[in-house]
This record gives sequence, structure tokens and C-alpha cells, in this order.
Amino acid sequence: MGKLARAAELLRAADRIVILSHSSPDGDTLGSAAALCRALKKLGKAARCECADPVGPKYAYLFEGLHAEPFAPDFVVSVDVADLKLLGSLAERYRGRIDLAIDHHGSHAPFARETYVDAKAAATAEIIFELTGLLGLEVDPATASALYTGISTDTGCFRYSNVTPRTHRMAASLMERGARAEEIDRAMFETKSRARLEMERTVLEHLRFFCGGRGASIHISRADIARAGAQEDDLEGLASLPRQVEGVLAGITLREKEDGSWKASLRTTPPVDAARICRKFGGGGHACAAGCVLRAPLEEAERRLAAAVEEVLREA
Repeated sequence: MGKLARAAELLRAADRIVILSHSSPDGDTLGSAAALCRALKKLGKAARCECADPVGPKYAYLFEGLHAEPFAPDFVVSVDVADLKLLGSLAERYRGRIDLAIDHHGSHAPFARETYVDAKAAATAEIIFELTGLLGLEVDPATASALYTGISTDTGCFRYSNVTPRTHRMAASLMERGARAEEIDRAMFETKSRARLEMERTVLEHLRFFCGGRGASIHISRADIARAGAQEDDLEGLASLPRQVEGVLAGITLREKEDGSWKASLRTTPPVDAARICRKFGGGGHACAAGCVLRAPLEEAERRLAAAVEEVLREA
């Protein structure tokens, strides 16, 4: 993996830059993209952000004043994208065209010409914050808010095990630079749409336990989403619900994809390694948060994942 100074050098040398976020975007990929886009524009670059899925109202503030300029890029960078396939419908368009990947997933599967991964970073936004310094830029309030969004959302408002002293120092520094921390945290963690509440009620009706209560799973069908009138924003964070039950070490959330397969999101507590389990099914991620896709009926997908969790629990 390359050094961050090399990433800064590559970006400084380019003139027209496209920034890619992963599909089903979260606060880290969008916050990182928006912050990097603002930084590049300050350097006089033409820059725009692209994502396979639309940005919902929850994250619209990140892109205020950032207009998608029409240009043919001479440089393409991805942020918080651990695997090419996570670009969704953009994967084929940009296959072989991505010049730089910036990420914090230890399971990163290289797909760009050059890669910078810091698996110790709690969020890719931490890396982008460091990168702005290497580019010689002062972080303005809008950029600070974007970076704070990425850090806060990927750490569960600083509650997850990925939080380090550096994370808190960066958050404090961003607040000093004008990040709207209180407003952002309230919107991300204390405000729910009616559609979101309907989704929570629905998935809790699907909740089931296994491994003597040490594992729990829920599923989200496309019909559930349509019935609730939910947008992508309304689904973020649902994967954390099963693990929140007392005694649960491994929470599984299965979401139905358009092709009928099921995207699994695992949230675990030590000694259960979520990334290790998801690697069995061609996925990956972090030790406490990982994902994979199973091309099987719902009941079989649940059974296979539960069996993999049970195996890890026996060994632990």
C-alpha cells in the first residue's frame, strides 16, 4: 500500500477529478467524498462526486453548494470502497479506470492503480482529514462538518471499538474548525422518520435468535421497504439492532437485493470476528462489522450464516 503523501501528489497533479462512493452510501463514504471534493475545488480543480445510489435528504447538506460539473475526468478516486463490486452499477463503467483508492477497511481488495489503506483509522474521513493537511489546505466549516459526519457515523457517535484517541482528537479539531457536531449527531442518531420507525417495527417482527441467544438475525425484504415507503437513509443503522439485544454476540441483517440474492451485514462483539465469517462467503470488512452476499433463498442464507457464527463461537 502506498503512502498518503503519494496520494496527495497524485491528486495535486490531476485537473479533472471524479470521486466515487460505494452504493447504499453511508455517512463515511459521502462525508469523505464531499470533503475531498471541497478540498480539490479549493486547489482550483474541476471535481464532482458520483454514487450509484441517490443521496437521500439525511445527507443532502453535505453537498450544498457542490455542483456536479460536466467534464471528462483525467483522474478517478474512490473513498471508503473496499471492493470494486461495492460501486454497484458504477463498477463496470469504472472498471480499470480508477487511479486511486483511499480506504480504511483491512479487508480491502485492490482494484485501483494505486491504493492507500489505513486499517487503524476509525473512518475514511480520518484519512481525508490528514490528506487535506498534506495538500496544504485549511479546513473550512462545511468541510469540517462533512469530515465530522464521516467519523461520527462510522463510530456510532464514538461508541464503537474502532474509536481511538486520534479519533477524539480529530473530532475536537473539526469542531474547532466549525463542524456542526451537535446538529449532526442529533440528525444522525436522535431523529427518525416515520418510515424508519415502520422499518424498525417490521424487522423486529422478523427477529429470531440462535446459538442459545448469542446470535440474532433479522431480514429486510424489498416488499418491506416498499410497504414502509422507506428511502436508503431510513435503512441505515438497522443492521445494529440485533446486536443491541442483551447477550447477543453476533447480529445478522439480511437485505433482499433486486436479483433476489441477500446482502448480509454482520455486527459482532469479541470474540466473534465478523470479517472472518463474511470471508467464508466471499465478503469482508472489519472485525466487528462486515458484509457479504448470499445467492440463496432467505431460509438457506439464514441457516448458512447461523452455522458459520456457531462454528466461530464453538472455537472461541
